[in-house]
Amino acid sequence: MKRLRYENSDLDRIDAAILKFLIEDARTSVAELARRVELSAPSVSERIRRLEEAGVIRGYTLDIDPAAIGLPLTVWIRIRPLPGALSRVAEILRARPEIVECDRITGDDCYVARAHVSDVAALEVLIDTFADCASTNTSVVQSSPVARRLPPVTGGQG
Repeated sequence: MKRLRYENSDLDRIDAAILKFLIEDARTSVAELARRVELSAPSVSERIRRLEEAGVIRGYTLDIDPAAIGLPLTVWIRIRPLPGALSRVAEILRARPEIVECDRITGDDCYVARAHVSDVAALEVLIDTFADCASTNTSVVQSSPVARRLPPVTGGQG
């Protein structure tokens, strides 16, 4: 994939503005973006296409409330694979739909995963899938004072 001019994060101010507007509302029309950044709609479309091709924009997502669909319990699971079980644990993590994000990390644990489950019984079933290949440590999310957000977008001159 080409990185174009974005390889070193040198967005110009117009690209940065487009990204900021899309972060606020990814459903903003190209016509509205064009009006806001004072360019033509075809120019804005081309900039968005280049940002997508360069991997700056990786996708457009929907944000839902897990509790509203019957998954009120959110947990973080720290996972320490047994020797030789690193890839097996990764396979389990990818296969479990309750796991909504996971990072491989440094430190005593190898993975930290966020999951949404319906109740403690469902959490137990999830944790038990790792019993033969890893040790786990689970924390229940009480609240989220900082909701998931994107990193700040800065743009250069131009």
